[in-house]
Amino acid sequence: MDRWATFDCYGTLVDWNGGILRELVRLFGSSRAPCVLERYHELERVVEEETYRSYRDVLTLTLERIAAAEGVALPPAERDALHRSLPFWQPFPEVPAALEEARRRGWRLAILSNTDRDFIEASMQLLGVRIDLAIVAQDVQSYKPAHGHWQRFFEESGAERERHAHVGASLFHDIAPAGELGLRSVWVNRLGERPGSEPTRELRDLESLPDVLDGLVPA
Repeated sequence: MDRWATFDCYGTLVDWNGGILRELVRLFGSSRAPCVLERYHELERVVEEETYRSYRDVLTLTLERIAAAEGVALPPAERDALHRSLPFWQPFPEVPAALEEARRRGWRLAILSNTDRDFIEASMQLLGVRIDLAIVAQDVQSYKPAHGHWQRFFEESGAERERHAHVGASLFHDIAPAGELGLRSVWVNRLGERPGSEPTRELRDLESLPDVLDGLVPA
């Protein structure tokens, strides 16, 4: 049977913080942008929990609310600044080679992402690695940490849980729900955080991921 690795995309494979921060610097200035980014993390989660909206709308509404809270008059032409820039957010440097090596060793790859279909298609083009399956919030009408992405993945892939591992950078969105579902997880701790939900394995980046995956699910 196939071995499957599922991945969060933004923050895990693609530099989510870097992509958003560049826009926040442009809109709020370099001195304010890091604090605004912290607030963005908090507020985006609230917007996603309110009701299902497209990720395009989540980006727009979150940015509008932050601008209002910061007392910044957001020009109408900048309301869509984040979703305009998202298709150009870059993968982390080690990611394409790590994914290619995992594929070479026989792993099938899937992405489970809190985004829209057009966004993930653009990001997969930048990854430059064949992805076997992508499940997005638009497909399941919910955002992680809800379990809809994983449920759809197992339905569509036919993957066996004992031959699967989930890889993510967010304890809240990925590692905690993987634990609730009894799944193996690899936490990509790029920010040097302290774990709340315990992953099966922890990495600083994805350079050694193929070896870690093989250790979790031998060929």
